[in-house]
Order: sequence, then structure tokens, then C-alpha cells
Amino acid sequence: MTGAEGNDSRPDPLNDDLGWMLGVVFRAYIRAAEHAVGDLPGGPRGYHVLTAADRQPARNQGAIAEELGIDRTVLTYLIDDLERDGLALRRPDPADRRSRLVTLTDAGREAARHRREELRRVESRLLQALTPDENATLRALLRRVACAAQALDPLTDLCEAVEEAAERPPAGRPGRRRPART
Repeated sequence: MTGAEGNDSRPDPLNDDLGWMLGVVFRAYIRAAEHAVGDLPGGPRGYHVLTAADRQPARNQGAIAEELGIDRTVLTYLIDDLERDGLALRRPDPADRRSRLVTLTDAGREAARHRREELRRVESRLLQALTPDENATLRALLRRVACAAQALDPLTDLCEAVEEAAERPPAGRPGRRRPART
């Protein structure tokens, strides 16, 4: 008795539909996350930019755009808004005067910290059906699937960018680096 009415012997197709399951979880997360970060310029994207800019060493806009998978033009406007609200700053890169490093102000660091706490509460509510071990397993499996899925994208490898940002050795693929400007 696995059907919707209890009399049907056919399995419910949604029980096995990955897209449906991911969609339900994603929509629930987005709705709850909007409440946690919706007041920031750019909402969730603004939060991700704050998080990316809150790392050491500071990185330029291009590196942040690649890591987050955000178009550079869109990122420029988003950083403009974060700067206008006193959350982020651009400063010249001492290693390359053509490049601008994105850093956070004290208010930006506090905003990122507060939103991170709010999002952890969102995640806890969303994953409350799982034990702590199941939660850790789900996150590990999703991380693996996400990185494998990202590797299918021939243009960028965001998992590699995240690894580089975390100062781990990059997975590296030949031909991915831009030549130095002369």
C-alpha cells in the first residue's frame, strides 16, 4: 500500500523524483532565507558577497564574481549598493593597481555575522527532521554532488575557486588561468 489512496500498488513517482525533492527543500530554504537576509542590498546575493569579502587575504571583484558565479557587471552594481550602505569598501590592490580589493567595514562584518547566525537557525529548522549525524552526512553528500555537478560546467569550476579561497591546493585544470597583462 504505497500509493496515494493506500489501495494502489504503484509507487508514488514523487517519492523518487530528485527534482521535486530538491525543489521543495530549495523553495523552503529560499523563503526562510529571504527573511534572514532580505534587508541587505541584493538579499541572498548581497549576503554571499559579504561572506566572500570577509575572508583573508582580501580578493578582487573578479575572484569574488568567479567564486560566487555572479556576472561581473551585476557584482559591480551589488558592491556599489553594499558600499553605499556602509557595509563594504573597494581599495586598490597593492599588487595590481588596476584591480580593486573588496573588504568589509566593521558594520559589514557585523551584518555578515548576524545574518550567518540567522541562516544557521533557518538551516536548523529546515533540517530538524534529521539527527545530527544525518545532518552532517547530508551536508557532506550535497557538497560532493554540488562539486561534481559544478565540474560539468565547462566555463568555471566554483568548487576550485572555493578551495583556492580557503587556501587549499586548487584541483587545477590546464588552460584555466588568464595570461598576465603586459
